[in-house]
Amino acid sequence: MYRLEPILRPMVWGSELWVLSGYPERMSVVSDGPCKGMTINELVAKEKERLLGCENYRRFGDEFPLLVKFLDVHAPLSIQVHPSEEFAQKRQGLHGKTEMWYVIRAEKDAELMAGFAQEITPEEYESKVHDGTITDVIARHRIQAGDVFFIPTGRVHALLPGSYIAEIQQTSDSTYRIWDYNRPGLDGKLRPLHTELAKEALDYRVYPEYRTQYEPRKDSEVPLVSCDYFTTSVLDLDAPFTRDLRGLDSFVIVMCLEGSGTLRCGSETTEIAADGCVLVPACAEEIEFVPGPGGLKMLLSHN
Repeated sequence: MYRLEPILRPMVWGSELWVLSGYPERMSVVSDGPCKGMTINELVAKEKERLLGCENYRRFGDEFPLLVKFLDVHAPLSIQVHPSEEFAQKRQGLHGKTEMWYVIRAEKDAELMAGFAQEITPEEYESKVHDGTITDVIARHRIQAGDVFFIPTGRVHALLPGSYIAEIQQTSDSTYRIWDYNRPGLDGKLRPLHTELAKEALDYRVYPEYRTQYEPRKDSEVPLVSCDYFTTSVLDLDAPFTRDLRGLDSFVIVMCLEGSGTLRCGSETTEIAADGCVLVPACAEEIEFVPGPGGLKMLLSHN
């Protein structure tokens, strides 16, 4: 099992803690053990299929394919959209960005934006960006702890003040900023908008539901999201739980949402607590989770 040094990034809207990242400009470094000091991509290059799994290594090579963060939101994020893999590769030679959000905490009446509330044309979109009314046509959702939102590429979205969020995404920073409230960035300058790129990348359709529906259960793994880039479940424990990993052919990322506990994998043991992250390699056969006195709540993600 691998623990990594978190990367704290102050943002104009709050802060984000990157707890596992293979993104070149902000790459995670192993924090302890025999591989201490290695970047995550150096670790992938060393361990190959043993870390990623055979199919993942064939698909992604020496780049760790997922990026996971904790977001502390005190002001609105920009209204934005992420491109698909095909669109981003064609237009910029970059990866696309599919992601999901899990709400860890939310203040009373906190909201977020995801998807269009009414269907508009690309021409109407451009007009609303220019006159500052684009937020009028985006769906707003009241949120509480435990809410899940899947954000496929093409979906307009923005987090709003008063929430603490776990985010799981492709290893990419491909973001097209649609609207940023005419506010300066941390450098005092207006951040650029990507009006034309977003116009092409947006999915303008209106969907009946933007929130992911699931039934929470104690001491049982509950599936949340499954897509081409990640599969995520939630595990809320008051009692020990063992997860069989044989046949998975993938690493598992463990993100601790609440509480604390112990992870056991073979002869190895490590502790985890809120905001912590542990990477379990694909060669592991099983992992045991032992919650502390206050319980242990985690997200588990793999490819």
